Amino acid sequence: MCDCRGNRLKTIFQLMCQLLWVVGMIMAMGGVSLLMKYRHYSLFFSQTYILLPVVFTICSAAFLLFAGFLGTWLSLRDSRCLLGLFVYLLVVIFCVGSTASALAYVHSRKLDSDTASLSEVFQKYTGSSQDRNSRIVDVTQEELHCCGVRNYTDWLDSSWLNKTGGDVVPRSCCNTTFLLCKGSLYQPWKLYHQGCQVKLEMAFQFILQFIMWTSLLGFLTEVVLLYMTTQMMMEERFKYQALSNT
Repeated sequence: MCDCRGNRLKTIFQLMCQLLWVVGMIMAMGGVSLLMKYRHYSLFFSQTYILLPVVFTICSAAFLLFAGFLGTWLSLRDSRCLLGLFVYLLVVIFCVGSTASALAYVHSRKLDSDTASLSEVFQKYTGSSQDRNSRIVDVTQEELHCCGVRNYTDWLDSSWLNKTGGDVVPRSCCNTTFLLCKGSLYQPWKLYHQGCQVKLEMAFQFILQFIMWTSLLGFLTEVVLLYMTTQMMMEERFKYQALSNT
């Protein structure tokens, strides 16, 4: 009866460790996605502090993957010493994952201040394909389907429009559903109406929230594994006492 319970406990423990490994993979994807997104739009960020969630998320993912592997291996053998190491590792993962989640939450609340330099980059727009700022602005507007910082009217006060003396915004503001759009301000319905700052914040908000929810899933999995590890250690103690009595 005791052996059947122990085998059932080990089977569930093994499945939970595999879930831990899956959570680690998902968290790694979130960290790498945030890193790639930042590298792509780094010109719009005044500080690099948003990389802190990236560091802690990737570290947490690495620990989760190792813990998942170690736990799966432990389910196939009996070792109180390694079970103790597994518990210690879960505590470390909880601390690192909680830090990653907290940093993700903090930066999700202050994205407007993190992207404060967005207006400066747009003001330096020259329309030249040789200018890095201008290329990034065009690519951002095309990828995010946005126009201007808050909306397309921001281009009315831009230095680029004042220099050209025209009534045409960059072609990257054109909604792709209108094939004949030339960026004319007299045809605003052919332009993207939403600003790039909102779209940029939404893109980063999604990844940061993804990291937070994944951290929560990891935390719940760790709590279950801590409970099961305690039960397995008690089983090992009972077996040892039974052998000593015989």
